[in-house]
Amino acid sequence: MKVSDSLRVDAFSMHIGDIKDVELDQLHALSISVRWPHRAEDWEFLRQTGSGIVALDEIGRVMGSAMWFPHGDGFATVGMVITSPRLQTNGTGQWLMSRILDKVAGRRLSLSATQAARRLYLSLDFKPEKTVYQCQGEARIPKDFAMLPLEGTVRQLGADDLAAILRLDAIAFGVDRSELVRRLDEQSMGYGLFRGADLQAFALCRPFGRSHVVGPVVASNDTDAIAVVAPHVERHAGQFLRLDTHMEAGDFASYVSQCGMFVYDTVLTMSLGNHPSNRNRATGGVMTTYALASQALG
Repeated sequence: MKVSDSLRVDAFSMHIGDIKDVELDQLHALSISVRWPHRAEDWEFLRQTGSGIVALDEIGRVMGSAMWFPHGDGFATVGMVITSPRLQTNGTGQWLMSRILDKVAGRRLSLSATQAARRLYLSLDFKPEKTVYQCQGEARIPKDFAMLPLEGTVRQLGADDLAAILRLDAIAFGVDRSELVRRLDEQSMGYGLFRGADLQAFALCRPFGRSHVVGPVVASNDTDAIAVVAPHVERHAGQFLRLDTHMEAGDFASYVSQCGMFVYDTVLTMSLGNHPSNRNRATGGVMTTYALASQALG
């Protein structure tokens, strides 16, 4: 069934526009209205990386947004689903999501659901997967954390390491998202754990929101993940730092909190169709995404 391009909400008459056709400051104002930390630069990166729609009122004001980020032909993440606070109970989110589902028909989908939006996504047949812990705070080097002996060498990543980064990310995430990771790499500083010439774990860190975010982080175990995150913590000690992870317990979660990044909020990963990382685990994949690139990007 075709979804209408227009919607009337109380006294508002809204229509759909392309997210790339509106002014950046309008999108920034929308995220500020719901207290999301995205800078204008973060919005621009997302617009360059994915596709999206906006809900516009009669005089062209942005009243809502929704984006999707395709990876290959069969999978996409959905994010930046925002409605103006005064329209959040009037069906605008449902309208935007129906438009998204129409545009990405046939793909498996994943998104990060806030508590307020979960009922909407459940009504659209998204299934709960696992919790994402948004960890943030003033980074500090933990004094009492017992680092386990590490086999291998940690060093800063360079251009020659990109192919290995893409390979590990695809194993952990379950689909090839090379275009996204290349774009992230251009904005990031990265550290990798090498055993011989082989990359065994990596962590990227880039400017985002209030300061910097660490992610994605890919490793096969907690010890390796900690080893590649630690240089970023040292580099940003005394500064605000954020990391989004599915890890609730264990050495990695403990390390993150001891570094001053405490759980600030949670969202729920929800999927329409099986998330590709589940297939990775089912087939014995040894790499895990320890930290997301972002809640919108997965």
